[in-house]
Amino acid sequence: MLAASTIANAQPKPTPAEMQRAAMSLQQLSVRRQAESLGLWMQPGAPAPAAPAGAADPPACDPIAESVVAPLIENAAKAQNLETKVIRAVIEQESGFRPCALSSRGAQGLMQLMPDTAGELGVHDPFDPKENIEAGAKYLKQLLDKYKGDMARALGAYNAGPSVADQSAGVPEIPETKDYVDAILKKLGISGAASPNIAAPTAPKPIGN
Repeated sequence: MLAASTIANAQPKPTPAEMQRAAMSLQQLSVRRQAESLGLWMQPGAPAPAAPAGAADPPACDPIAESVVAPLIENAAKAQNLETKVIRAVIEQESGFRPCALSSRGAQGLMQLMPDTAGELGVHDPFDPKENIEAGAKYLKQLLDKYKGDMARALGAYNAGPSVADQSAGVPEIPETKDYVDAILKKLGISGAASPNIAAPTAPKPIGN
């Protein structure tokens, strides 16, 4: 009789694709449980948009319902003094409004936060729509401040990382990043590299980090 350890070692190991699908299934379950706990619902039966750049497989969950995501975007925009259309455009491009989205590089959730970035922003669950949008908006605002309101450079840094963006005078010369920036600027109706993207405040107020 073979030892239990021998039998266990003889079992075929899951392929990377199988591991990715299993992880995404767990994310889908997590997102749905969070939505149910908040009395929310996920939009069923919506057609799948194009997979986010770098995604290993199409996200294994439905797009979040507009009635759920709209107030989350609005609150995050107000908190960071951003226009709602900017946050909405980034979410659409990053995840197609699918909260369980996971890229092949490990970016997570609606605004595709990298684990290190999510940790720096104090995110406990990157697949929680509220946490993800709040953190993504805060990160985007930090980049807009860093690049003095230049939307193209901020988006380039959001996609490729600030260290890469800092080595370029503009958008990093990476095809994926250039396509990403162009797609979002088109959604916003912006053609120039520098653009007004921070909502005008009704009264001066300090912006916390």
